[in-house]
Amino acid sequence: MSLEKKITQNLAALDYDFSKTEKPLEESIHQYLLLIEKWNRIHNLTAIRKLEEMLAQHIMDSLVVLPHISGPQIIDIGSGAGLPGIPIALARPDWQVILVEANTKKTTFLQQVKIELGLKNIEVVAKRIEDYHPNKKINTIITRAFSSLGEFVNLSKHLNIGHDDHCKWVAMKANCTDQELEQITTPYGIEEIIPISVPGLAVKRQLIVIKEIA
Repeated sequence: MSLEKKITQNLAALDYDFSKTEKPLEESIHQYLLLIEKWNRIHNLTAIRKLEEMLAQHIMDSLVVLPHISGPQIIDIGSGAGLPGIPIALARPDWQVILVEANTKKTTFLQQVKIELGLKNIEVVAKRIEDYHPNKKINTIITRAFSSLGEFVNLSKHLNIGHDDHCKWVAMKANCTDQELEQITTPYGIEEIIPISVPGLAVKRQLIVIKEIA
């Protein structure tokens, strides 16, 4: 099966409304994967080298969070190669996605993706998260492989301007231990632990949803 057909098949398996995209999502994903592959030869963006594996472990693993997050303002902490932020931005052009990444080589790649894919709804921030201060209310703060839960919330708690209880922290985890869950303490609490299945992957994933209680 061709990569294009696999992309189409996997998107269908998500059962999500992708009608908001301006051009076919399959085309944008394919172009993004080719950019990762090209830059990976020099900058080592990801240990995964095969496009088919990138599709499952990077793209679909990112898109599967869509039914469980809220926009329109999203911050992706430690974005790396743009995961999960760029797939989210591709699928939801009506949302604004801020990619925060301290590594200069990776932010150069992110800027190139923004240009080549014509992504007007992303902003690349070349800073450590503790040094970034948004001037707008954020709906979702998400991370894929940034740190432990406690450090994730502690380093990004200033992003919740006005201590809005509608702002959610979402950590994408393979398997979160009880010990790590206990790192979340008042005034923060775990709202939900969502088991998710990723098309093309046999392993299970979890979304840990955290909110500021009061």
